[in-house]
Amino acid sequence: MSQEAYVTIDKESNGIATITFFHPAHNSLPGAILKKLADTITEAGNDDSVEVIILKSGGERTFCAGASFTELITINEFNTGKTFFMGFANVINACRKCPKIILGRVQGKAVGGGVGVASSVDYCFATKFAAIKLSELAVGIGPFVVGPAVERKVGTSAFAQLAIDATAFYSSEWAKQKGLYHETFEDAESMDARIKEFAEKLIGTNPEARTLIKQATWNGTENWDQLLEERAGMSGKLVLSDYTKKELAKYKEKA
Repeated sequence: MSQEAYVTIDKESNGIATITFFHPAHNSLPGAILKKLADTITEAGNDDSVEVIILKSGGERTFCAGASFTELITINEFNTGKTFFMGFANVINACRKCPKIILGRVQGKAVGGGVGVASSVDYCFATKFAAIKLSELAVGIGPFVVGPAVERKVGTSAFAQLAIDATAFYSSEWAKQKGLYHETFEDAESMDARIKEFAEKLIGTNPEARTLIKQATWNGTENWDQLLEERAGMSGKLVLSDYTKKELAKYKEKA
């Protein structure tokens, strides 16, 4: 597999489009990849040849390690920080606004922004290896941008547990019980077979009805353009704090 970061889309003749993102550092997401991912989701949503979208990451282990710490370390002023965190806001909002049903494929651990991505799809499949963690507080920030998406799926109490207990991984079974994952599997092979079957069955349903169901399930999120921008500002400010700079410096020393 290529060790260059990428976002790709593969369109099948039956209307299934698979969007894949990848970064060699455990699928952590720098600003450029976040922008490409948001743009690709939006374009697929506007493509009449696309009926259903599958969102996945490359590689076999980590689904998404969240924000790129390499990029976070370089942020030294508020606007740059806010712009970086808006990358995650834009991916979440692209999923929310996309008129097509998005199926998530989570093959391994999801951390921070990765949990936000998994929370933004409409129906999510995962393996037993897909534990989740909201690690932001541990580096002095907080899961502010992804918070609304995660809380929408797992509820306020479970979101608070994840946000406050920022160093603990929670199992894929826990995530399924809370509503983040809809189906879990022993391995990627059985998950992929089920996703293929599910997607093919889904494209046989009424496309207008699918769009209306999606709109109904996202009801109440119409203010998220503004809300997530405000949250990006909160994170953009905190990433400049002395505490966060010190924690990120520790990461840099280990890297």
